[in-house]
Amino acid sequence: MPPETWNPRPHLSVQLHDPFWSRYQQLVRETVLPYQYEILNDRVPGVEPSGAIRNFRIAAGLETGEFTGMVFQDSDVAKWLEAVGYALKTKRDPELERMADDVIDLVVAAQQPDGYLNTYFTIKEPDKRFTNLMDCHELYCAGHMMEAAVSYYEATGKRKLLDAMCRFADLIADTFGPGEGQIHGYDGHQEIELALVKLYGVTGERRYLDLARYFLDARGTEPNFFLEEWERRGRKSFWWPWMKEPDLAYHQAHKPVREQDVAVGHAVRAMYMYTAMADVARLTGDETLAKACERLWEDVTRRQMYIIGAVGSTHQGEAFTFDYDLPNETAYAETCASVGLIFFAKRMLELAARSEYADVMERALYNTVIGSMAQDGKHYCYVNPLEVWPRANEENPDRRHVRPTRQAWFGCACCPPNVARLLMSLGDYVYSWHEADRTLYVHLHIGSSVEWDLDGSRVQVALVSGLPWRGEASLRVSMSDGPRRFAVAVRIPGWCAGEPNFRVNGQPIAESEVCLKNGYAVIERAFTDGDEVALEFPMEARWVVGHPELHAVSGMAAIERGPLVYCVEEADHGPNLAALSVDLGARLVEAPYQIAGVEAVVLECDGYRLDGAAFRDGALYRPATEEARREHRVKLRAIPYFLWGNRGRGEMRVWLRWR
Repeated sequence: MPPETWNPRPHLSVQLHDPFWSRYQQLVRETVLPYQYEILNDRVPGVEPSGAIRNFRIAAGLETGEFTGMVFQDSDVAKWLEAVGYALKTKRDPELERMADDVIDLVVAAQQPDGYLNTYFTIKEPDKRFTNLMDCHELYCAGHMMEAAVSYYEATGKRKLLDAMCRFADLIADTFGPGEGQIHGYDGHQEIELALVKLYGVTGERRYLDLARYFLDARGTEPNFFLEEWERRGRKSFWWPWMKEPDLAYHQAHKPVREQDVAVGHAVRAMYMYTAMADVARLTGDETLAKACERLWEDVTRRQMYIIGAVGSTHQGEAFTFDYDLPNETAYAETCASVGLIFFAKRMLELAARSEYADVMERALYNTVIGSMAQDGKHYCYVNPLEVWPRANEENPDRRHVRPTRQAWFGCACCPPNVARLLMSLGDYVYSWHEADRTLYVHLHIGSSVEWDLDGSRVQVALVSGLPWRGEASLRVSMSDGPRRFAVAVRIPGWCAGEPNFRVNGQPIAESEVCLKNGYAVIERAFTDGDEVALEFPMEARWVVGHPELHAVSGMAAIERGPLVYCVEEADHGPNLAALSVDLGARLVEAPYQIAGVEAVVLECDGYRLDGAAFRDGALYRPATEEARREHRVKLRAIPYFLWGNRGRGEMRVWLRWR
């Protein structure tokens, strides 16, 4: 049944102290956020001007000029602000806070008297607000600014942006809905739905949750809102000629959300919508919505997800195509889609703690998300390829969306601030507390400490982790009062190469004290101050093959070790990586290796390279004789995928032919 009163969830205070991940948070705090601030202010030479801050200045009447950038340019500022909020939550920084306060002052100054906020429509088309929801991202931008407001309020206690976004949310709630005189519609790019849930979480204002549910309930129903809106606009699209008429599946508006069971359309929109569906299902007890989430999760992760935890296989519409269609050389795999997949996974964990959700969250995080950003924090991937061939990426029109090197910025710059906000909020993904069964769930093995109130006592659990290089971790309990009985549920990773080992205070744990539940090892006991649980997950490198219907990887293999996917690069093997092959019986040998300042574990093995001598006469094709198929032995080195492209420009491949 839907909750009748607001009941905020138990607050977990989490701080990261992880050798691997704290370095990323430091990079974001000290380099990425200041760099992105300069870009948003158009102060980085050689980078395409953003115009994002200037748009707010113009909308606030502080400057004159024309709108710059994409129609959703406001969202870049919002995601930057949200990331700053998370950064300040983990560590106060007066200079970063000052920058954010200045931006917030500007945003609030640009807000209209009735609460409306959107620089494109304020500057360029003030008489057309809410007339092209399908194309123009008005509610999408609103949602991102709401998320920024929540993040900044939770970090600093400052209400200026939060109050402004509540005024905007109230305007939207008055404007949209099933009532007479309201707009019976929803946005073309889902985002506000999950943002309204967050706004409800900090304010307790039930109408925000109800509005999120309305936007989901209305989507895809008949008569279809997007078709009616398109007719009212004279059948014209903002994106003409790229989009000439509505593609309802592209917007996940082809059928009601509870009836959807296959992931279709724009991958980021889908991930944000599924995230909101899971949120609303949890908060309202909507079983049909939860079941739809389960069906969509299964389709995405078992039939439409790349091995690196990326989704969206085509650049046409940045979209899903169909089950098992996951090409390597033309993969789209947008960074934002993997960020959205992590959002979805987290919400599925909140519906039911099952290790498969955290396994996917971990896969996307350790591979696509951090792989999308160079180790300098100033270059990014929009598209995350599984194969790079620089000449083809530049000269073949079908492959130009795949950049052979990371870029300093983008005209459509949704991905870089998305990575920043996820990395700075990473503590929110490590644990969850379930009050009903008094259980602390450990979803990600990331070094951190978590504190919460239990029976009037402040309890802390400190997690030390060796991931991603070593499969070991420990949990140490601290509490000020006497023993407290509760359970710790530790995820057994899907990559675990054998039976995990658990010890409590140095002693093997009794079988009666451990039970396995949905991929978690649950240890329930009366914990006392100083208790320590040591964990060991056997980790070994392994060859991985794809489903028989995955045409793109038929006859090929990839390498995994722990949560990491590996790849080979031209830097180690010279050009034409397509000529390499492997024997699946080859032993993978671990070796230390430094790449871009990261002390990594690389994997080495014997492999083969096509000789090519039979083609020295310039023939394009030859009979498949022994001479034409001759190979010679070579040493192969595979590096973690997230480190590709940090040693100069060159080829890269995740999947290799096997003999």
